[in-house]
Amino acid sequence: QVQLVESGGGLAQAGGSLRLSCVASGRIFVIYNQAWYRQYPGKQRELVAGITSGGNTSYVDSVKGRFLISRDNAKNTVYLQMDSLKPEDTAVYYCNADLFAQGATIISRQEYWGQGTQVTVSS
Repeated sequence: QVQLVESGGGLAQAGGSLRLSCVASGRIFVIYNQAWYRQYPGKQRELVAGITSGGNTSYVDSVKGRFLISRDNAKNTVYLQMDSLKPEDTAVYYCNADLFAQGATIISRQEYWGQGTQVTVSS
C-alpha cells in the first residue's frame, strides 16, 4: 500500500526556518503532481505550494518569496523549505501526491495524503 510520511515539523521562532520532507513508499510507478497543504484549527485545508512532474511550481501569495517546494524523483520525496517564518504559518502541514501505484487490489492513479505534521511559529 502507498504511504506518504512527513517529517521536519516542529517549533520555530519568527524569522526562523524549517524544512518539511515527505517520502512516498509502496509500489509506485509514476508520481505526477505533488503539493503541500496546511490546515488551521476549524478551517479547511489550503494549498500552500505545488510542483508538477516537470518541476513547475506555484505558491499561495502569503508564502511567495519565503517558501520553496522541490522534489527528488529518485527518492520519491517532496520538500518544503520554509524561511522567514511568521506566527501565521502555524498550522498542520500535509503533503499530497497524485500518483500511479499498486493499491489494495488494482493499479490505478489516485491522490494520497500524508498524516500531517505540526508547525508552530512563536513570536
